[in-house]
Amino acid sequence: MKDIIAYINAETEFSANVLELSQEYEHNGADGLYIYNYDDNETAQMEFLQTVKLILKRVDIPLYIGCVVKRFEDVKKALYTGASYVVIPYDARYPEKEVQIAIERFGRDKIYVEFNADRNAPSRAYEKAGLISELKEKGIAGFFFKHVSLNDSMQQLFAEADAPVIIRDSLVRNDIESVLATDGVDGIATNYYREKNILPVKKTLAENGIETKCLKSSMAFSEFKLNADGLIPVVVQDYRTLQVLMVAYMNEEAFLSTIETGKMTYYSRSREEQWVKGETSGHYQYLKEISVDCDKDTLLAKVHQLGAACHTGNTSCFYTPLAAKEYDSYNPLTVLTEDYNIILDRKVNPKPGSYTNYLFEKGIDKILKKCGEEATEITIAAKNPDAEELKYEIADYLYHLMVLMAECDVDWNDIVKELANRRKS
Repeated sequence: MKDIIAYINAETEFSANVLELSQEYEHNGADGLYIYNYDDNETAQMEFLQTVKLILKRVDIPLYIGCVVKRFEDVKKALYTGASYVVIPYDARYPEKEVQIAIERFGRDKIYVEFNADRNAPSRAYEKAGLISELKEKGIAGFFFKHVSLNDSMQQLFAEADAPVIIRDSLVRNDIESVLATDGVDGIATNYYREKNILPVKKTLAENGIETKCLKSSMAFSEFKLNADGLIPVVVQDYRTLQVLMVAYMNEEAFLSTIETGKMTYYSRSREEQWVKGETSGHYQYLKEISVDCDKDTLLAKVHQLGAACHTGNTSCFYTPLAAKEYDSYNPLTVLTEDYNIILDRKVNPKPGSYTNYLFEKGIDKILKKCGEEATEITIAAKNPDAEELKYEIADYLYHLMVLMAECDVDWNDIVKELANRRKS
C-alpha cells in the first residue's frame, strides 16, 4: 500500500495559508503531510512550531515535520506539537549525537532522514557504503529522498534499503506511477496536487496495479435493502462528537460517488436529483467511515462536517426538543469536555466570586501548587480501602488539571490525540 503525501514549504507560505492548505490536502485525499521550514532563525522556528500545533488541531492524517535540529530539545519541541515524525536533512550539520538521544527518548519510529539526490549536490552521502543500514540500525525510522532520478543505482538503493522510503518530487522530474511502482518506494511527497482531488488519481493507480489508501466498500450497493423508491436512508454523525447531524437518502449513483470522491453525496427526493452536501453553501461533509445496519436497510456515516449540517444554520438538524426527562450524561469525554468548556468560559468571561477565576488570577504557580497538592491527596486516599475518598480526590485533581490545561491552552482533543498516537506505536 503506497502513500501519497502532500508537502508544503512553510518558508514560502504565510501561516494562515499553511493551515488552509493542510486541511485542503486532507479533504482531497492525502495520506499524510510533510511540512517543512529549515529557516535557521530561532523566531521563525518558534512561529513554525506554533503553526504546526494549530494544524494538528484541524487534521487527522500523519504529519512529518521538517525543521532545524541542532539539539535534542529541538526534536522534543517538534514532537511535542503532536507531529508523528521529525524529518532531519542529512548534511554536514547532521547532529548525530543529539539524534541518538532523541531516539532513546522517543523510540525508533519517530525520526526520518532526508537525502538530497540531485546529481549536482555537493555531497551525496547516501552513496557511502553501508550508511543507510547504519542509520537504520541506530533507530532512524525511514528516509526521504529529494531531486531523484530513477536510474538503476537509485532503484537498487531503494530496493535494498529495508526501511520506509519516500520520494519528494514535484512531479516535474518524474511521474507518480513510475515513482510508486519502484521497488522499495513506500510513498511520494508532492505539491503537485494542490487544489486537486487526489482520490481519482488513486483510482487510476489501482487500475494500473498500484494500491494506495483509498475508500472502498466491502459490500456492493445491490446487497442493500432499498425502500420503494430504490433508496437507502443514511444517518449522518459527526465523527468526533458522534452527534447526529442529519438524515438523508442515497441511490446507487450517490453511494458510489461518495465512496469515490470522499464527499457525502445524496439523492434529493423532492428535486429528484443527486446533490453533493455543501456544493452551494461550502458546508461539505467529508466521509470518515460508513457502515450498514444488521438488516442492510440503513447506512450510518461518520463525517467531518464543515460549518453547519442544517440549512437553518444549526449544527444539527435535530435542534428542536419535543419531550425530555432530566438526566445526567455520564459519557466520560462529554462530561470532561463540558466541564473544561465551563472552566475556559470563566477564563474568558470572569465571574465574581468564582474559585476558578481566583486560580486564574493567582497564575500558573498557584495552579501548579494545587495540582501537586491534589496529586498527593490521591496517593493518600489510594491507601484507604474505601474507594469513595479516592473517587473524590481524583475528581478534584481532574478539575485542577483542567484549570492548568486552560491556562496553558491545551484541551482534551490535544490529550486524546496524543494518547491515540501512543496507542499506535
